[in-house]
Amino acid sequence: MSKGVKAAPMAQIPHQRPEDGAGPIVRVEGLRKTFHSGRQEITPLDGVNFSATRGEMVSVVGPSGTGKSTFLHLLAALDTPTNGEVYFAGNLLRSFSEAELAEYRNRQVGFVWQRHHLLPDFSAAENVAMPLLVHGETPRQSLQAAQGWLREVGLEGRAEQRAGELSGGEQQRVAIARALANQPSLLLADEPTGDLDERSAQGIFDLLERLHRSHRLTSIVATHNVALARRADRMLALEHGKLAPSGNTPEAGSAGRTPPAGVGANSPGGLE
Repeated sequence: MSKGVKAAPMAQIPHQRPEDGAGPIVRVEGLRKTFHSGRQEITPLDGVNFSATRGEMVSVVGPSGTGKSTFLHLLAALDTPTNGEVYFAGNLLRSFSEAELAEYRNRQVGFVWQRHHLLPDFSAAENVAMPLLVHGETPRQSLQAAQGWLREVGLEGRAEQRAGELSGGEQQRVAIARALANQPSLLLADEPTGDLDERSAQGIFDLLERLHRSHRLTSIVATHNVALARRADRMLALEHGKLAPSGNTPEAGSAGRTPPAGVGANSPGGLE
């Protein structure tokens, strides 16, 4: 743990939903990630500093291969940085035990992938129930909660349908419901519309925006779709291992939305 940094007792974190306005929910300092391919060293992230305020939606744009997925994986503790630190609600992820990291991933982070990774022979409800079962809920409780989440994403009538029989847009809706099943604080979406046609992509982003607001999430969305990315409170570009502001003008679809107080490219809750 860095000198002078005191982590909150981790026993509280899995059951604690940080309140809006209490400071950054996620923060990274000097984040660097290096991979080796033969004799070649690849560094998709090279000294990234970033923080997201509770209740904020941030989009990260950039071409494929620039490190957007790597960045989200590090925030979700699915990978570890070569250098630098990741904090959640003031807690240093590097100080977590394996059990605490598993609880963090299961309870505090909801992850939506470009390829939904559903179990095709299981029903939509069974797929959504999986994180709840992992956390120890009974099958009955898990399936009941899954039905509620499927209603929220507009798939109430498809709960018993096998995931492999759903359309691409419907599968991604199931994946979003699964990501939110444990009511996380932080939603990370990695190219969530990348495999969809334009109309389906629009519908998925509309859904993400609605759920972001109604469940008071902090959302970080990586995408190469700049038109959709501009609808976030902040849009950042990841290039050459660095994050930088990349415009912040909401489109008409998000008129009336305002970023949380104090958020901006140079504010404490913005890009550092």
